[in-house]
Amino acid sequence: MNLKFVGICSFSAVAVLCGLAVAQQPAPAAKAPLYNTAKAKLLAGHQIFSFTQSKFDTADYCEHAKHYDFTWFEMQHSTLEFRDIEAMIAACPHSVATPMIRLPDAQEWRIQHTTDIGCLGVIVPTVDDVDRASSAAMWSRFPPEARRSSGAGQAPGIWGPTYRQTYNDNVLVTLMIETPTGVANSYDIARVRGIDVVIIGNNDLSQFSGYPQSSPEYQQLMNKVHENVKKAGKIFGQASAQYAKGNPLSSDSWMFQNGPSNDGYTPPGRGGRGRGADVNAPPEGERP
Repeated sequence: MNLKFVGICSFSAVAVLCGLAVAQQPAPAAKAPLYNTAKAKLLAGHQIFSFTQSKFDTADYCEHAKHYDFTWFEMQHSTLEFRDIEAMIAACPHSVATPMIRLPDAQEWRIQHTTDIGCLGVIVPTVDDVDRASSAAMWSRFPPEARRSSGAGQAPGIWGPTYRQTYNDNVLVTLMIETPTGVANSYDIARVRGIDVVIIGNNDLSQFSGYPQSSPEYQQLMNKVHENVKKAGKIFGQASAQYAKGNPLSSDSWMFQNGPSNDGYTPPGRGGRGRGADVNAPPEGERP
């Protein structure tokens, strides 16, 4: 018998069998489209803008939520409570604006409440170090990625029966750099696993650094954060929508608090504050 021939045949048979085995393996399931439309826009390379909701006003919220990429529910500088935000989300659960909350800190119970009531975004301010960044990431996603626990809440009723399986892909975890200490640590902060976006809190960074936002020194701080966030492979943004255009970093700044609506809607003055058409104005209490 020609052993060389047998060897060739054996090799060919194995190759055919292996080919059949590979062909019979099911293809990986395609991921479902994101229902966090603000996150989908970011990943597609679009700037996103919010409106800020600081008062419990269901009608006001539902009207504004028709016109913006996301809602910035304000809990750091307001008296809003979780039950207020829960009720507003329940009143118009599938609005255009993705619901997100800026919390006062990164405690487990606050992040758990945020996600259980149906928010798809967690915004943590004044992040100076890796510990705060790690806490934000740890409590914001389910295992095995992180340590969010399963609890009761209206979120699954809003986002559907596959919520538990799809939530980790849809949540958007955002940190704010607002001090020179945060700037110095911005690379280590941004590279924490589970952090999606890092934005500059423009007015506070100016206040804490002592540099006017028009100064070269302030621009250097912004540049450093931008460089480190990009180096860490994360999305960069700025709280103030005035930086969405006309700044050296505008072409690579993606997420903003306030700013223009996505359909040309201009909000009237709210609560006597007279914002009117000044859509880039920071919220009350945060103006420089």
